[in-house]
Amino acid sequence: QVQLVESGGGLVQAGESLRLSCAASGSIFSINTVNWYRQAPGKQRELVAGITSGGSATYADSVKGRFTISTDNAKNTVYLQMNSLNPEDTAVYYCYAIVTLATGSRRSYWGQGTQVTVSS
Repeated sequence: QVQLVESGGGLVQAGESLRLSCAASGSIFSINTVNWYRQAPGKQRELVAGITSGGSATYADSVKGRFTISTDNAKNTVYLQMNSLNPEDTAVYYCYAIVTLATGSRRSYWGQGTQVTVSS
């Protein structure tokens, strides 16, 4: 089995920064794509950023220039550096990964989520 564990959320003031981590463990041969999503109360889950195994990154317009997604392949960990946070960034942040298992099959997984709260 594969587990995704997010960490790094918390309560910060507007203008501050946080770094989220998504650590993958289990029978992983390779990680193909990792996306960060967020869901605020009463809103739909939205894609925030994503990165492919080749290092190609994409961002939602609302976070471009403020958030940076990166990977540490040796640790099977993906990071989301979030700078200049504002109250609109308050949400539960989830990572989602598409992985190739040691068996050769491809599966997708969600993490449990980590709360980010930004006060004004």
